[in-house]
Amino acid sequence: MRINEDTLLEGKSVVLVPYNADHVPRYHQWMGCPELQQLTASEPLTLEQEYDMQRSWREDDDKCTFIILDKQRWADPAVQEEQCMVGDVNIFLTDPSDSSLAELEIMIAEPSYRGKGLGKEVTRMMICYGVTKLGIRKFEAKIGLDNKVSIAMFKRFHFHELSVSEVFREVTLGMTVDQAVRTRLLGDMAFMQEREYRKDRDSRQEVTSSHATL
Repeated sequence: MRINEDTLLEGKSVVLVPYNADHVPRYHQWMGCPELQQLTASEPLTLEQEYDMQRSWREDDDKCTFIILDKQRWADPAVQEEQCMVGDVNIFLTDPSDSSLAELEIMIAEPSYRGKGLGKEVTRMMICYGVTKLGIRKFEAKIGLDNKVSIAMFKRFHFHELSVSEVFREVTLGMTVDQAVRTRLLGDMAFMQEREYRKDRDSRQEVTSSHATL
């Protein structure tokens, strides 16, 4: 989605940046994992297909994708951005007749980063971004029935069960953004800072270059 192509969102433990071509090799490596394929209901792609998918996600009006970075590693300019990647998060506008409805999808791909609260932080950040920047008023999440951790996390955000598909082995959870939700999630936006991605990326590269010439 073009709206977030130069958007960086900084939270307490993570930084969210637009999904660009530099991220594709690491992302492709992740999606070769059978466990992640199962959790995300995805089919393995070739590297070239992954590049095509990245371009599609960047340009399509119905997809908003961010790569999740480890904030602590990102703070060190000597660490390449691709080495800071821990997962991704997506907002999909699933109904052409209702632009206020979106599906939220989160993947913490690096096993060592699971169970540390990153999914909860990213979920809150993306709900706030979706509400304030995209005009989302209803969120849904489709989760495999065996993924108890993700189901429990979304329910902590007051998502409730909409339907269960035994055929696809997944549950659909939903949440409507009413005034109570806005007060609870958007009352204090200081936890998340929004900046221009290119400026931050260029600044990191300049620091790295200056260190290399010393």
